[in-house]
Amino acid sequence: MTRAPERWAFGALAVAAGALWALVPTYPDYDAYQHLVWGRDLLHGATPGFETFAAPTQHPLYLALAALLSLAGQDADRLLVLATVLSLVALTAGTYVLGRGLFGPWPGAAAALFVGSSFAFLLYAVRAFVDVPFLALVVWAAALEVARPRRGLAPMALLALAGLLRPEAWVLAGLYWLWCLPGRATRPRLALLVLVLASPVIWALVDLAVTGDPLFSLHSTSSLAEALGRERGLRTVPSAFVTFLADVARPPVAAAGVVGLVLALRRFRPERLAVPLALLGAGALAFAGTGLAGLAILPRYLTVPAIALCLLAGYAVLGFTTLAPGPARERWRRAAIGALLVGLAFLAVKAASFERLRAELRFIERTHEQLSALVADPRVRAGLRCGSLTFPTYRLVPDARWILDAGAGRVRSRAVDSDPGAVAVYVAGDAKFERRFGRADGVSRATNRLPAGPPDVRHGPFVAYVRCTATGLGFASRALTDRQRERGRRGQDERDESAVARTGAQGGGRGAGGRRREARRLLGDPPQDRGGKRGWAARLVAHRLDQRAARGREAAASPEAAEDR
Repeated sequence: MTRAPERWAFGALAVAAGALWALVPTYPDYDAYQHLVWGRDLLHGATPGFETFAAPTQHPLYLALAALLSLAGQDADRLLVLATVLSLVALTAGTYVLGRGLFGPWPGAAAALFVGSSFAFLLYAVRAFVDVPFLALVVWAAALEVARPRRGLAPMALLALAGLLRPEAWVLAGLYWLWCLPGRATRPRLALLVLVLASPVIWALVDLAVTGDPLFSLHSTSSLAEALGRERGLRTVPSAFVTFLADVARPPVAAAGVVGLVLALRRFRPERLAVPLALLGAGALAFAGTGLAGLAILPRYLTVPAIALCLLAGYAVLGFTTLAPGPARERWRRAAIGALLVGLAFLAVKAASFERLRAELRFIERTHEQLSALVADPRVRAGLRCGSLTFPTYRLVPDARWILDAGAGRVRSRAVDSDPGAVAVYVAGDAKFERRFGRADGVSRATNRLPAGPPDVRHGPFVAYVRCTATGLGFASRALTDRQRERGRRGQDERDESAVARTGAQGGGRGAGGRRREARRLLGDPPQDRGGKRGWAARLVAHRLDQRAARGREAAASPEAAEDR
């Protein structure tokens, strides 16, 4: 489907993308890190935490990819970013091939430029959003269909894979099955139908196996949108459709796409435009279905129609190259030059966007560096021997879990449980960091309210209060509330006195180690606590037994005792 010079160009683009990935480190977003954690849990035989607070919707194929990359260890997060960056290259190449098949090489090149230069798609790629590989699969399925109409199996297989990344592909697969029905026998129709149904069935089976609810993804996404107060509902769809589509594609490209649609409909039969019309229509239908189902209305859900607009915009700008020389071509060329000037003016007005993109990339890198330094701090590591690491919101929980290779109970958010845990992290001193990580929809601001006194650890905008500190023989908790301390003291005094009374003079004939073991046995404590250190309660009682044994030895050595003997 591609010629040699085009393959060389795509190869050079892939090499350039790989070099930028290596030179400008970026890291996955919240959803992607959560999938990495879930994938590692699967490899360890643990059940993924789909039901944890604010957990993203699971995507089966992305979960499988994350599990596979987790075999690479801590580098898996960067490898996942590389996968999505290369997916953007594949998406750009597929857009060119699709546009060339529809309108010719120059309109295809313009469409590829519009897609590859989209700030939205670039940001999705460097943050490892699932949308980028999803779009690459959809676009290449469309390119295969344009190359040979009603091809059937190959495009449908790609759509089935895309349907394991985002449900919008289910609509496309269903429409494509209807498109392929004419002229096919019953068996090929059923084979294609199996591929149509495979994605939603596999998705439901994953939900069922993990949560017991085959529709868990639908139910949890809807309830989470409500809990976080996100915009949703059918009434918001019309205005959001126009606004979000223009934002994803950029206003000049979106406007050129509308013009390109009019020009293409005037020149070609509707059947020739079936693929871009299907992408535009199916995307709009899926977006409306999102509102109807009560799910959150997000710009990411309009990426498929945005690709269609980029294709049509490419035709609007460079479609004149497909005409024979003449007045019509010249008028179109002049109009295209005018459109190009408008686009350049837009770029000049939006020049600050390049700086914002650079600043966002630096922000992503700095966040990861500072968080990694925080959790690697010896004081934090020592404190984690006592209990959990907590954050004010859920946003950094999967990142920290991934870095620490920790289970769900070891890293959590104070949004659900206000207990600060063993190490409580707060975000302070940087407004952008506070907005991004110290606050979240549906989470009280109190979760990021700093306690009195200086923090124990500070790394950039992250400060930590270590509520318990490791010692040579164990730890002493500072995280208990006053009521817990008082209740613990009363109960411990009773246990200590009981243990002392029950051991009595027996302690005089034991060594220190034996008395500690006896104290732990009477207290019901395990021989050693986590980390191989002796528990503080056992040490306390052993100390008292040592004192009592010493008094017993002194009494035994007295003249009165000798006379008694």
